[in-house]
Amino acid sequence: MRRILSFLFVVVFFSSFAQAQTDTLSENRPFLERNGLPNFFHKLQKGGPVSIAYFGGSITEAGHGWREQSLNWLQQQYPKANLTHINAAIGGTGSDLGVFRLRQHVLVHKPDLVFVEFAVNDSGQQPEKIHKAMEGIVRQIWRQNRKTDICFVYTLNAPMAPVLLERRMPNSVRAMEQIAHHYGIPSVHMGLEVIRLDRQGKLIWGGKKEDYPDKTVFAPDKTHPYSDTGHRLYTEALSGAMRQIATVGKPGAHAVLKPFVSDNWENAQMIPVQSLVRQGNWQEVTPDNDTVARQLRNRFASLLKSNQPGASLQIRFKGTMAGLYDVIGPGCGQYAVTIDGTPGALYPRFDSFATYYRSHYFFLPTLDEKSHTITLTVSAEPLDKAAILQKRNQTINDPRRYAENAVYAGQLLIIGKLEK
Repeated sequence: MRRILSFLFVVVFFSSFAQAQTDTLSENRPFLERNGLPNFFHKLQKGGPVSIAYFGGSITEAGHGWREQSLNWLQQQYPKANLTHINAAIGGTGSDLGVFRLRQHVLVHKPDLVFVEFAVNDSGQQPEKIHKAMEGIVRQIWRQNRKTDICFVYTLNAPMAPVLLERRMPNSVRAMEQIAHHYGIPSVHMGLEVIRLDRQGKLIWGGKKEDYPDKTVFAPDKTHPYSDTGHRLYTEALSGAMRQIATVGKPGAHAVLKPFVSDNWENAQMIPVQSLVRQGNWQEVTPDNDTVARQLRNRFASLLKSNQPGASLQIRFKGTMAGLYDVIGPGCGQYAVTIDGTPGALYPRFDSFATYYRSHYFFLPTLDEKSHTITLTVSAEPLDKAAILQKRNQTINDPRRYAENAVYAGQLLIIGKLEK
């Protein structure tokens, strides 16, 4: 009996090991079909309208990049289809903001396929946080429509190269693959040809193309690819994978399985800050009446702005998480935060990159599942902006641009429900 049990253990162990090996991305297996994208390809083959959402960071947002190139390739392969796409990518953001903005930026358009690209921007996150956000994205999509197909795609940059050159996957990719495996979602690592060229000494990660005429220059800054080199390699990898994935699976509703993590962010939502209680002087600014709002008109329809120390926004909600989608820039100050009557940390809206205005976001500490009152107050404590900029060898050339210490509020991020 012991021999039989030992034999069965060995069979189960090596069967599980073999399955794990066949369901792992590697240089020899740069994509995994899993359950395929059968609803998407069925609609493509039938012809007619088909929509794709490209959901990610700046690498996906870029013009003339893999987003537009892959869309053009699909249209050439399926000329009878009427392909449209949603550019739902925002530079400098990861899956943690993505799961909150998914409804307004993606689901409202009712796409047939969602490409999800956050591997580079999530590279500094803990796997547990990636699990919560990526699973929340998957479950939100299928809660709206279980026939919407999803594909995880992975890009890369130079800091990720050492791990990939060792034939290992970066932590962000590994965490995302666990979610993809759990739900049967196909995935494509679009950058493995980049690594192969690097290993052969044929690639330069960053620089001017004219300085290296005999090599492939990936990007000017080691992250955001040139359209005809790095983005082209991404598109070639994705198109090769799509040819295989197109043959897998049967159209139908995707199964929404038991969660991979019980505290995933499926219930994340983004709410206009105009619904919050305000105290003090707040001004609603729009692209028509404010230069900062005009610069960020592709991010926010309007913003609340205050430069009055002591002015505040109050959030009353029942839930576990709260944050703010807002602005960082030269004329920004900081928020002082109070949670349930207890003073918390300061949240500066200025950093060493703040020589221009850009959208940004921050989260407060995770809370117990109960009612909370959070107050965001314009802090009177000034920032040493010159010292902060000096960290990147930047200087203040025009003091007037940095004189104001205002805060901007765009969207409230919560997991929970607002209370009156």
